[in-house]
Amino acid sequence: MEQYRVFEWTGNSSVVYDNPFKEVSLWGLFTCGLTSVRADGFYEAGGRYAVRFCPDKAGLWSYVIHSSDPDLDGAQGTFTVEKAAPGNHGKVCLKNELVNSGDREDAYRFVYQDGTPFYPFGTTCYAWINQSQKLQKETLETLKNGPFNKIRMCIFPKFYTYNDYDPPAYAYEGGLKKDPETLAKAEKDRSFEDYSFDYYRFNDAFFEHLEDCIRALDDIGVEVEIILLHPYDRWGFSRMGKDADLFYLSYVARRLGAFKNIWWSLANEYDLMPWKSNADWDQYGRLIEAEDAGGHLRSIHQCMKLYDHGRPWITHASIQRMDLYRTVENITGWRNDYGKPVIVDEAGYEGNVDYGWGSLSAQEETRRFWEGCLRGGYVTHGETYVDRGMQTIGYDQGNGLIKAQQIPAVWWAHGGKLYGQSPERIGFLRKILEEAPAGARPIEREENPMEMWDSVGLRDGQKWYLYYYGFEHILYRNYQLPAGHRYKIERIDTWDMTVTPLDGIYEEKIRIRLGGKPYMAVRMTEV
Repeated sequence: MEQYRVFEWTGNSSVVYDNPFKEVSLWGLFTCGLTSVRADGFYEAGGRYAVRFCPDKAGLWSYVIHSSDPDLDGAQGTFTVEKAAPGNHGKVCLKNELVNSGDREDAYRFVYQDGTPFYPFGTTCYAWINQSQKLQKETLETLKNGPFNKIRMCIFPKFYTYNDYDPPAYAYEGGLKKDPETLAKAEKDRSFEDYSFDYYRFNDAFFEHLEDCIRALDDIGVEVEIILLHPYDRWGFSRMGKDADLFYLSYVARRLGAFKNIWWSLANEYDLMPWKSNADWDQYGRLIEAEDAGGHLRSIHQCMKLYDHGRPWITHASIQRMDLYRTVENITGWRNDYGKPVIVDEAGYEGNVDYGWGSLSAQEETRRFWEGCLRGGYVTHGETYVDRGMQTIGYDQGNGLIKAQQIPAVWWAHGGKLYGQSPERIGFLRKILEEAPAGARPIEREENPMEMWDSVGLRDGQKWYLYYYGFEHILYRNYQLPAGHRYKIERIDTWDMTVTPLDGIYEEKIRIRLGGKPYMAVRMTEV
């Protein structure tokens, strides 16, 4: 097998348990040379148990399985791991945990396990795995051909605007109650009491489908941020109780933790679930950290009240906009507060839904990406056009009668196609940043007060600069270049996606024409 891929040991037991999910303990010890890793196992279905492991180095590995079940305990074997193929870089991790370079900016950078830089350009499709097979295939095709290398998505279904129907499957055994009173209700009118689930028995078919989606995303180079809990719920999954929450989180970490392209988001808008305390969230986060043998990135996301992203189990800050106007502009302060990467996962969405968060113009969505990235942070995309794409669902009309119905297919929830103008321009920004020098970092205002008081930018020493001017309509811009250095200069129109080299070589005090247009940038490279 290949380095950074999933090795799976499976075994069957003849012992009959009342609930094998709860009653059987199972783990494996994997060893290669001086390296030993423990990975906890889980029950699948039909008397079948599994332990998954992601080897991070090539060589001969051996394993021993330990279990409370006599049919499973003591199983052992070996397998050979070949070096990762081109394009397989392993999981994404924090650069300062992988490399001790002494560069303080590494605390804000991501890299793959093999050291390849990773710049997250994410998008949001909360419930795409619950849509039709046709729409799921369309989502994967859109991602394959688009600019995004990360997706935020949920395990549990979402009940919210344009999401008021039941999914085809659930993470648990159970579902809609079959009594006449419940069946008489129209689907959109149902609530917690109309469903019954066993929170200690998982639905293997659901998880197999989820895993197929994770693999398909890995095949096209997309990281998967799994949102574990959220408040947009009519089925009861946000109110299972602490014991059931812990059982669920442990199972998911054991089952999915061997996939290299996983990130964990403990919650979307944790503060809209006030029945869970901060102590609960901390316990949940530490549990994910302990149970995930793969050691993936971990975060938690808020609606109104920021979580303390300085908590040791949190690897990076995941933040929603905190103000009607100021969003990514706060990244500079958050970087200083937490000393960790900052991803504004909800900076607002391009679209026309009837909420301010989802009715940004493409220009403003693009501007927020440029502003946030040049402040040394990362920004996640979303699209909420409600009048562009449609999908057909089997909508339960009550009394158990299913009727085909056309509803909007909105990317932020369902996936499908992208219709906006910002994705292509976000891809243009991604290319520019991935071409930037490895040492590029935000220019702090104190370094150049006259230039940076009304702009944002990156620099690599005095060798390379990138300035961005957002919605300002600047005709000319004056610069004082570092003494003794000469530069070639390019004018970048971030909306038209053009890079125009300026004639000549520049030094000392200069004036650059920007043309009185918004969304312009200037790149300077030493010669």
